[in-house]
Amino acid sequence: MTVLSSSSEILLSKITDKTAHAGIIGLGYVGLPLAMTVARGGLTVTGFDIDPQKIVDIDAGRSYIEAVPDTVLRAETGAGRFRATTEFSGLAACDIIVICVPTPLTKYREPDLSYITRTCATIAETLRPGQLVVLESTTYPGTTDEVVRPILEKTGLTPGQDFFLGFSPEREDPGNRDFHTSSIPKIVAGDGADAARLMEAFYSLAVDTVVPVSSTATAEAVKLTENIFRAVNIALVNELKVVYEAMGIDIWEVVDAAKTKPFGYMPFYPGPGLGGHCIPIDPFYLTWKSREFELPTRFIELAGEINSAMPRHVVGRLAEALDVHCGKALSRSRVLVVGLAYKKNVPDIRESPSLKLIELIEERGGSACYHDPHVAEIPRTREYMALKGRQSVALDEPSVASFDAVLIATDHDTVDYASLARWSPLIVDTRNVFARRGITGGKIVKA
Repeated sequence: MTVLSSSSEILLSKITDKTAHAGIIGLGYVGLPLAMTVARGGLTVTGFDIDPQKIVDIDAGRSYIEAVPDTVLRAETGAGRFRATTEFSGLAACDIIVICVPTPLTKYREPDLSYITRTCATIAETLRPGQLVVLESTTYPGTTDEVVRPILEKTGLTPGQDFFLGFSPEREDPGNRDFHTSSIPKIVAGDGADAARLMEAFYSLAVDTVVPVSSTATAEAVKLTENIFRAVNIALVNELKVVYEAMGIDIWEVVDAAKTKPFGYMPFYPGPGLGGHCIPIDPFYLTWKSREFELPTRFIELAGEINSAMPRHVVGRLAEALDVHCGKALSRSRVLVVGLAYKKNVPDIRESPSLKLIELIEERGGSACYHDPHVAEIPRTREYMALKGRQSVALDEPSVASFDAVLIATDHDTVDYASLARWSPLIVDTRNVFARRGITGGKIVKA
């Protein structure tokens, strides 16, 4: 039986009797649902974020994350189990600190760990014995050990003795109503035996199933593997779409028929490109890290090339359809892009291919507007600053009829597709939404 150090014994006791105070850094799509889940598990939670508007919304009982209803937020704040602040000095009072900050790519597709390093430097300012520091941000194998630990060690405190380190990859799926933070099995790993015990104890309070692995690097690799699996398979079906398209074969019909096989097959569907903060980004963290070992990642890089080419392929199909069905060049056309979010029924536009589609249409001289029931206005983004401030247009007959084509980029459930088919002279459907709903009539082209 493992003998715990005195510091870990004290913290384990606090976790077990639910007197530990947890701090969640980053109150976005990962951090806020986690904060609510930990609070419901019985711990007092303080949320930290650099965005003062989030704190204003939380204090007013308004949730900006769909996975956290206003009623849940108000219940936890009203009971005193959760509060939010921009004052990071409060980290000193936290027994457990969980880092949920972004890990984007640079324009050269290299990991941008600046959010992690700045956050760790902030934690180091008040780090004290007896704290558990957990990284949840997706990153390459070795980050917890090679990046986080050295920053915290500069305090003079010893990991595994004075403070403890762990990694647990987030597994949030915005818009998925079948799974929640508490019901999704949680991968956990600690830097050493004491940290591993603390990680299991902490997350067991919040989630139904905890899955321990042997090291933080392994846990980091688990998250990358999950998203690389999706990226590669989506790339495969996107490539098949282009090939079958040339043969006059409907890829969606092929996939739907193939998935009737009860073994050895898992359906993936094509689209206009990859979006979200995970699948378009995470695979390249491993690609970058693998260079250290002089090993190629050809499969991952090829998948990235195929998926990145999809928006341009879709715009090519749009231009072709306008020419064939409307006798009009894209350069003289007005196009309505339906769906700005990267996936249906959410307001999340991170890495959304819709932004690229709008940019490509306008690069070719066309005019593009968008409609999205979940995104009223395009916010500031890292790569599409020129689109900032554009607003969603109405989806009524006079508005739709004023466009030469409608491009379905995201298949939100609340959109009236039957009316779109009647109102628009041309529809280019990248999600097979009309066929899935049995809607016919008009000029509908799949892309």
